[in-house]
Amino acid sequence: MAMATSYGSLANPPFTSKIPFPNKQVSNWIPATISNSNGTGGGMFIMARRNSRIQFQVRAVTGDQGSRNVSDVKFPSDYTELLMQAKEAAQSALLDGKQLLEIEFPTAGLQSVPGDGEGGIEMTGSMLLIREFCDRFVPAEKATRTRVFFPEANEVSFARQSAFEGCSLKLDYLTKPSLFEDFGFTTKVKMADRVKPEDETFLVAYPYFNVNEMLVVEELYKEAVVGTNRKLIIFNGELDRIRSGYYPSFFYPKLAELSKTFLPKLDTVYYIHNFKGVKGGTLFRCYPGPWKVLRKATSGSYICLHQQEEMPSLKEVALNILPSV
Repeated sequence: MAMATSYGSLANPPFTSKIPFPNKQVSNWIPATISNSNGTGGGMFIMARRNSRIQFQVRAVTGDQGSRNVSDVKFPSDYTELLMQAKEAAQSALLDGKQLLEIEFPTAGLQSVPGDGEGGIEMTGSMLLIREFCDRFVPAEKATRTRVFFPEANEVSFARQSAFEGCSLKLDYLTKPSLFEDFGFTTKVKMADRVKPEDETFLVAYPYFNVNEMLVVEELYKEAVVGTNRKLIIFNGELDRIRSGYYPSFFYPKLAELSKTFLPKLDTVYYIHNFKGVKGGTLFRCYPGPWKVLRKATSGSYICLHQQEEMPSLKEVALNILPSV
């Protein structure tokens, strides 16, 4: 049976970060919590107005914590609420027959952006949050049939000694270090050899440190998920790097191909991406609800500037939607 783990219990021992940062330690690490409560309490209510110039519906959303209307889920006030929302979104998607899911959110604070935290610390934060997610999402009787893939073998050793110590989840890896690791080379692991017949769910943890990791995830999907009842969840994979063309296709043709062959199969069930600046905001989605572009008001509540059914590109949000409101 998986042991419940709290951030408080994990905060005391010092954590050594991921291998590329061997001299860094994360001691007393506690996820930042950001409250969006405006103190009004009471039931759900919506104040709507129409901005005729840009034709976006603007809604200030407040309400109690007990609201279960997934199409109108509030931006989480802290990581505990976030993990509960992510769990419910993933469960809803699986009930709808989805097999390939994405969960993506910042780990250096709910309003942080990529790069705000050091790489090793962000990965450690993801590891802790993944364990908390598994404690909520995976029933005790299915723990031994759930396999969590970390980017590489050394990360599995770290997980077993820290966040995943004593749990019944199966821990595995996508790649193994090689003599040329400093140059970005790793030893490929054949996914068919890692999977066991009793496996039902695969959860892939932050496969973004090395460009080969997502290629292995695609292989895992093709060899062990397609044509079966298994499920695969990618947790904080920073897939926006691939979607946005961050990796030049000339140098990374296989990775660029994923945006055409693999990523369209994904259902992004829970997502938070923040945009900084005077006209900043947040792209937020909790399945099966719509994609929302939010902005935090001075009252602490979040105003919905725009919403749509399909995921907008980050470029569209940054250049078209946010500057217009």
